[in-house]
Amino acid sequence: MRTSTSDKARLRALIDTEARRAGFDAVAVARPDAIPLAPARLAEFVADGFHGSMEWIAETIERRAEPSTLWPEVRSIIVLAMNYGPDHDPRGALAKRDRGAISVYAQNRDYHDVMKGRLKEIAGKIVARAGGDVKVFVDTAPVMEKPLAEAAGLGWQGKHTNLVSRAHGSWLFLGTIFTTAELEPDKPEEDHCGSCRACLDVCPTDAFPAPYRLDARRCISYLTIENKGPIPHEFREKIGNRIYGCDDCLAVCPWNKFASVASEAKLAARNDLREPPLSELLRLDDATFRSFFSGSPIKRIGRDRFVRNVLIAAGNSGDASLAPIVRGLLDDASPLVRGAAVWALSRLAPRRDFAKLAASALQAEDDATVRDEWLSALPDHAK
Repeated sequence: MRTSTSDKARLRALIDTEARRAGFDAVAVARPDAIPLAPARLAEFVADGFHGSMEWIAETIERRAEPSTLWPEVRSIIVLAMNYGPDHDPRGALAKRDRGAISVYAQNRDYHDVMKGRLKEIAGKIVARAGGDVKVFVDTAPVMEKPLAEAAGLGWQGKHTNLVSRAHGSWLFLGTIFTTAELEPDKPEEDHCGSCRACLDVCPTDAFPAPYRLDARRCISYLTIENKGPIPHEFREKIGNRIYGCDDCLAVCPWNKFASVASEAKLAARNDLREPPLSELLRLDDATFRSFFSGSPIKRIGRDRFVRNVLIAAGNSGDASLAPIVRGLLDDASPLVRGAAVWALSRLAPRRDFAKLAASALQAEDDATVRDEWLSALPDHAK
């Protein structure tokens, strides 16, 4: 729908006011055709296999690359950002090997739930003022929020491929409102990374084959969250005690020195998720997992994948006191958990004890992947 310059200005003022009232820290506008380079970059990402097992990216590549393909009626895209900057350097948890390191964003309530309701409120005000139609998205639809945020001027995609803001560093949640209203777009932000490559050099698994390119298959966030199978052996030691995601490339960004701490009223981190003891997490069954992570994004990966991650951390802990708990998981109903328990126990138990366990376990184990775990672990314990 066509609107006058003065109407556009009044509508934009309303959007800015409502965004602040809803707790967003930044808001900007982009045109639907503002990311012309995104389709080719996305196609290259998929062609190289960097998306790993995330087939939903390949399946939605056309809609993801062109906002107007997702919704032809869209005339303006409002991008909103919420700061979730921590009050501490999350990398400090990596030295506490008997505890789990959980990505900062997952220590809060699920940001999808936090943001979506507020975006809908703002969208409703837009329709009430300007008419037309709106659609709200928070990382659950084929929308390329980061390129759109860059085009709208909220920040730029850094060499780690995440959005970086001069005001909020690398700690921003993004959401979008697609609208049929015509709004004046904001100016794109320039890249301010310069020669810095701190985010590339800090990556434990070398997940960046080049600046601005991410091979998700090597990324700890992908390996601990999206990956549904066993953690590949080459990455297990490098994961350390990271049991859900990884903040290293975000936390090392120099622009974080300008970032403010997230408001507790918006995103209150759970103290019990900052550095939870591995000994407690290893004991989670499905019911206690669901209860403990109620309202958390961690709940979405399920108990088995999560305990798999905790077992990798246990194997890296060097804490022999965890061995009895790990041994109990050798009989878990999930082959994914049993396989991870084998690896963890191979690093915690005395060699002779492990070899005796392996002899009996191999006779009873009928899952091929778990048997492979036993066999791959045995050479180190059969000397």
